[in-house]
Amino acid sequence: MSAHFADLTYEEAESLVAAGAHALLPTGAVEAHGPHLPLDTDVIIAREAAARAVAQLASVGVRATVLPPIAYSVAEYAAGFGGTLSLPEPTVRAYVRDVLVAAHRRGFRSIVVCNAHLEPANLGMLRAATDEAVAVGATVVFPDVTRKPHALRLGDEFRTGACHAGQYETSLVMAAPGTRVREAIRVGLADNLASLSVAIREGKRTFEDAGGPRAYFGWPERASVDEGNRLYTELADIFAAAVRKRPDAPRL
Repeated sequence: MSAHFADLTYEEAESLVAAGAHALLPTGAVEAHGPHLPLDTDVIIAREAAARAVAQLASVGVRATVLPPIAYSVAEYAAGFGGTLSLPEPTVRAYVRDVLVAAHRRGFRSIVVCNAHLEPANLGMLRAATDEAVAVGATVVFPDVTRKPHALRLGDEFRTGACHAGQYETSLVMAAPGTRVREAIRVGLADNLASLSVAIREGKRTFEDAGGPRAYFGWPERASVDEGNRLYTELADIFAAAVRKRPDAPRL
């Protein structure tokens, strides 16, 4: 059976939920990711990490499925670049909350938010949407990969805060199914050592002001499929652990 909920028929879906399955909800954005990565980079990463988490859970007898992703969100830092589609925070918060509540009412044992869009407003929106869903009885977990201890597992570039469309995200897209990276452009990109996280703390509100005139930060030229697979192992374990820590789920 497919790891992806949307691939199932309604009868297969009913059977899966009746068996006590958990749901993983990928969340991302449509925004500029340098001149070498597609606009849906965050969606690609979140969906693939969630699928690998489902496989990890299946290996220990835990049923889970990947819900269709939330593909739009707040993306104001990239708003000055072509292709970025940024939505108002209240709109996305209500939508995410209602998807979580709908999944709860459908009967999933728990829902894990698997997010790859790291803009602060998006992270705050996801925390608020999760809290609102929990307040009406949904069992929702949001493991924020930008916080310790998760962030310490995701590589040197990630820890510097210079990791938008750099080595971290580029490696992950390279390791996902399909050929999505513009290699001829990637290999010619110079390192951009400007820390996006430091710029955010300093009050910068756009990629341009933060030191990213081409909408990338970090070391895209150093990306590799091997690094992407290593990072997916870490992300999948983070998301799977959110399920495994439930008292009724098997331990690894």
